[in-house]
Amino acid sequence: MITHSDHTKLEEHVSPMIPGGWFDGPPRLTVDDDEILIVGTLAAGGPGEGDPAAFREATRAARMEIADRVQPATGRSVAWGVRSGDATTVFTSLGVPVMTRLRIGEREVLDTLLAAGVAKSRSEALAWCVRFVGQREATWLQELRTSIESVSKVRSEGPALD
Repeated sequence: MITHSDHTKLEEHVSPMIPGGWFDGPPRLTVDDDEILIVGTLAAGGPGEGDPAAFREATRAARMEIADRVQPATGRSVAWGVRSGDATTVFTSLGVPVMTRLRIGEREVLDTLLAAGVAKSRSEALAWCVRFVGQREATWLQELRTSIESVSKVRSEGPALD
């Protein structure tokens, strides 16, 4: 898990690389062990004039150059996205396999989604469940993330153990 201090260092490393005029304000970085997702709100009059697809094409070379500098320094892939109005468009993002052990009742949930045609495999059904929880419990998850960030910040400001 990335600490608050690590996240702040990444923001300080990445933000200066992003050209002015791309975004209204600093972009939001979402970071895990595998990937850094950079999402900014499209600036009026910036590349692509508020159109995510046009922004993607207009900034492709520069975004790839930034990613090429960030990836070796962090050991993480870099993905990009934009916000325009109420919509967020993520251009690329890793699909990382995740192993889990499920008991029969949990597998039954996945198999019900399969039988109903909601998903084509148990893997796809599990991904659907994660997206469902993410959408339905967004407020709770944000409160949880905020609490984790607070604990991480307090821990980083505490005494160092030698």
